[in-house]
Amino acid sequence: MSDWETFMDEVTWFVQPGESVVVGEARRWTRGSIDGLPELSALFGSAALTPVSVDGTDYELLAWGSPNDRRGWFCHTPFDAEGDFVPRVHKSFWRVCGGIIERFGEPDTWWNNQNQVLTLDAARVRIADVFAAYTWLWEDAGLEVPIDPDEYYAVAVEANGNLTVAHRSNGRLVLFAPDHAFTHVTPLAGSPPYSLLTMDKVPDLATWIEVCAAAWRDQ
Repeated sequence: MSDWETFMDEVTWFVQPGESVVVGEARRWTRGSIDGLPELSALFGSAALTPVSVDGTDYELLAWGSPNDRRGWFCHTPFDAEGDFVPRVHKSFWRVCGGIIERFGEPDTWWNNQNQVLTLDAARVRIADVFAAYTWLWEDAGLEVPIDPDEYYAVAVEANGNLTVAHRSNGRLVLFAPDHAFTHVTPLAGSPPYSLLTMDKVPDLATWIEVCAAAWRDQ
């Protein structure tokens, strides 16, 4: 099967009835590497890229592995981001990949169950509004939200609404997860359990990307 057929065999819900689909020829990755992200760069460098258009919207399917054991990402197309609303490393990512909206054959990583990973749609989530709806978590514990939500933006949005957020300047990573079954997490100082968490050994955006990319490479 082609990578597109493998993707559709697993992600059966993606194309809705009546939507038109145009699938291009698979080709090798030619966009080079990303400074500061060697694991991701190596993963990209080994990818097969298939251009796909669904109802006039362009996407890219990236895939790896043997013919009988394929795995991959369904992504938005790359773009250049203006302004300083995300760290440099995320801008560099967007220049070669617009972010991940579906995966198939995936290993166990921090990206499991995420509807949006490193996408512009995730970055546009109004974190302040999300936190405002959950201030009772801190108030009931006699605490105040220990971070300024305007200094952060979402890098991943989980199916149940949990958010992975990064600091706009230094990339510091925090998980907002009032509903979770994560392991290897620790409540952020000044936060009750099931609110703001840090990921053990994953302090920032670049590390998070590299840890997940390494898992995809090693699968």
